[in-house]
Amino acid sequence: MTSAPAPVLVLRALGLGDLLTATPALRGLRSAYPGRPIVLATPSELAGLAGLTGAVDTVLPTAELAPLRWPGPRPRVAVNLHGSGPESHRLLLAVRPSALMAFRHPEVPEATGPEWAPGEHEVRRWCGLLATHGVPADPADLELAPPTLPAPGLAGAVVVHPGAKHGSRRWPAERFAAVAGALAARGWHVVVTGSGQERGLAHRVAAAAGLPSASVLAGAFPVLGLAGLVAHASLLVSGDTGIAHLATAVRTPSVVLFGPATPARWGPPPDRPGHVALWHGRGVGDLFASAPDPALLAITADEVLAAADRALEHGPVRRSSVSSLG
Repeated sequence: MTSAPAPVLVLRALGLGDLLTATPALRGLRSAYPGRPIVLATPSELAGLAGLTGAVDTVLPTAELAPLRWPGPRPRVAVNLHGSGPESHRLLLAVRPSALMAFRHPEVPEATGPEWAPGEHEVRRWCGLLATHGVPADPADLELAPPTLPAPGLAGAVVVHPGAKHGSRRWPAERFAAVAGALAARGWHVVVTGSGQERGLAHRVAAAAGLPSASVLAGAFPVLGLAGLVAHASLLVSGDTGIAHLATAVRTPSVVLFGPATPARWGPPPDRPGHVALWHGRGVGDLFASAPDPALLAITADEVLAAADRALEHGPVRRSSVSSLG
């Protein structure tokens, strides 16, 4: 009797944008280990999106830096796409993998990969880690098949997303409202998104923009529904947060407002003119501050509207070989 091949265990227990920036690396692992199950340790709410990558067989639900409840056989290899260690390295070593792919860390002798480069773009970081272990991955391989629209009447909408996890990345609500109102005055169907906890913010933006309360979709859809909304939108306007990476993944035009992080670390591919990254910083600011970063505050509503015009000129670009998934 032949036993099942030992799986590849990947740790990326972070948020929406973190998963999407790891898509090329996940696909590289899929190609490198075609006969082995790829198990991704990540929050359960991202399971559907992980499936759209075509590179993940199973999601192991977990929280950030929580012990892994590993039920399976000893992994053939454990891959740390989570961070620089040492905590994340040790979580993977606790399940006794035969091999570990991870950045070098002085406190973890088993981590023999490359040195962590703080300013490296997030997509290239993980592709580079795999490359040092003989696993090629294409940093440009970011696209997902566009999911189905989550509700009728939303196709072609302009999505305005004012929220972000930390205050340092939240552009003022009144400026989002000015942009949303101006786009609505031009005839666009504007909707305002966010998490369930951001419904109050979304309603404030909509009210100040003169939009009806029905335009507020914060918390209305799970992650796959949000992905479907963005996939069928005409434009996304947001700060540097997870939904911006969704727009990149489904090739929906976007205007992304940066500060305190830089586009060089988290921005859309610079060779795609339909994605406009705005940033007026000179270096990385305080990522976890409660107040908006000065570089973010330097961006004006008029500048965002001009960028929206540039992004909309290009329209959505879809690969004809990519089909819609339900």
